Amino acid sequence: MRFIPREEKFYDLFEELADKIEEGGKLFLDMLLNYDSFEPRLAKLKEIEHEADIITHRTYEKMHTTFLTPIDREDIYALVNKMDSILDMTEASAIRMSLYKIKAPKEELIQQAKLLNEATAKVKMIVRGLRDMKNAKIILDACVEINTLENAGDQILRTVMAKLFEHEKDPFELIKWKEIFERFEEAMDVCEDVSNIVEGIVLKNG
Repeated sequence: MRFIPREEKFYDLFEELADKIEEGGKLFLDMLLNYDSFEPRLAKLKEIEHEADIITHRTYEKMHTTFLTPIDREDIYALVNKMDSILDMTEASAIRMSLYKIKAPKEELIQQAKLLNEATAKVKMIVRGLRDMKNAKIILDACVEINTLENAGDQILRTVMAKLFEHEKDPFELIKWKEIFERFEEAMDVCEDVSNIVEGIVLKNG
């Protein structure tokens, strides 16, 4: 068995997916910062999310047709599934802003989007590090940083929710913003899930 080479193409797919996640996060932040062009650029965000879905399904297919994978199959599945969910949640937030006819983004959402960009950059780093377990220390340190960013996102969510319930008089606006903020915070939560999966892979294979 040890003479059968492991299929290394999986690392290419992980990195392609990480690139798409980062691209989508950067686009969403730029859409918020340049809100006048939000609607025309929503189609591009949907396109990036669709491309990520294709990479995810290519990974699943390869997993089922490869005899010897570089890491355990359940870890491959969990990793790409959660990575894809980061972009799913980002796109879902953008779609809701469009459906709800949001006139302008709240500053707290921009703060969350900036944190997500930092987190996805770290996700990209830890995924690229998986090619060589000599990177274990760098990967594990970055995982801790992702967890710290997720905690910062939770704090923003708690603060903005308290503010909304205290000051927003229109119940429909309250419901809209509550859903947008909570959905976007899920993207941060999934970044932490990815870091936990990668941490497990490193500890298992390092």
